[in-house]
Amino acid sequence: MKLKVISPIAAHAEAWRNALSRGDLQGSVEAIPRPLHEVNVLVNGSRPDLVVVEVAAPRDFDALETLAARHPEVEYVLVSDLLNPDMLMRAMRAGVREVLPAPATVDAVVAAVQRQVHKRLLATAPTLTASHGATGQVVAFLSCKGGSGATFTAANIAHLIAADGQHRVALIDLNLQFGDALLFISSARPPSDVAAVASNIDRLDADLLRSAMLQVSPNLHVLAAPEDPAQSSEVAAAHVEAIVQLARSMFDVVVIDAGRSLSSVTLQALDLADRIYAVLQLTLPYVRDGKRLRGVFRSLGYPDAKVAWIVNRYEKGSQITLDDLRRTLGITDVVLLPNQYEAVAASVNQGVPVAETGPGNPITRSLRELARTIAPLKAAGAGEDSPRGRWLSQLFRPATRPATP
Repeated sequence: MKLKVISPIAAHAEAWRNALSRGDLQGSVEAIPRPLHEVNVLVNGSRPDLVVVEVAAPRDFDALETLAARHPEVEYVLVSDLLNPDMLMRAMRAGVREVLPAPATVDAVVAAVQRQVHKRLLATAPTLTASHGATGQVVAFLSCKGGSGATFTAANIAHLIAADGQHRVALIDLNLQFGDALLFISSARPPSDVAAVASNIDRLDADLLRSAMLQVSPNLHVLAAPEDPAQSSEVAAAHVEAIVQLARSMFDVVVIDAGRSLSSVTLQALDLADRIYAVLQLTLPYVRDGKRLRGVFRSLGYPDAKVAWIVNRYEKGSQITLDDLRRTLGITDVVLLPNQYEAVAASVNQGVPVAETGPGNPITRSLRELARTIAPLKAAGAGEDSPRGRWLSQLFRPATRPATP
């Protein structure tokens, strides 16, 4: 590998180069003690595989955005003290997935580079591909605002897909600081969690991942969030990529509870997802944050077909209507989950899926319909030619004009 270490502080560039040169990386490491905007990163057509860059001024940050946009094939590790939310989002949009706050220690930089190198190795490692060549789909549930019901939805969708007996399902809780997806469907204690798997990423294989997961039912395995919120900092985007890619080679469907906050870890999960379900409610704060999230999706280049919108706790007669929501977000299709507070509360308080506490409840029926659009039944009569299949096809077909709620 070819590495370039760029920093306006000569002592930093040299210290990082020396540490990386002494490591087990096979390749060359060049230190450039100058601000990024003064550096020609590509010389005579020769490009590095990975760039470690320290940014101390907005001008250098602009240069990084331009460089990353022109050369997305290069990996970037960013070190900066300019990491306010806006700068962090700009870095992520540019493709930077490893960010360290300045001042960064030598050990922190070496560890970040090793994660990027390991990510490349995992992308080509044969152990990450199922022997039969199958690849499961990944669906992520993201809350537009805290309390939307995204975790409840993700956990129960995972349970319902697994309950059909035809699909192997993994539920991964990436709400790393305060995740509790497991509690919505089981009271059992998990054998391990996402942070523990991340700390053993060099040994990651199917056996390790399966042993870290709690088997809730014959076809449902759950990888829980860390019990200690402080451990969330131990999980990096590269770890998430390795875990999710391996999980999708082992399971038919991987359901991710992505939590609420946008971070490099969350964006990595969203990048990998085949489908994103953004969950909100019909109140002004949710709709406002939904519009913001819609803008983020567009800036990240996600196609409209990748994102679906779920209105949870829906009731007819709301002051904000579905037409209002469609116009604000610029969408046509909306998935509705009815307001069934008592049934949901009973499920959450007992720590069991809502399908067990209220199998005939409207919320269970709506969740089951959504689960079958994600993972259709393979049995005869459950396809497009059946009455149910035709009904679902009409429900999720783009409308020519917004329907009256």
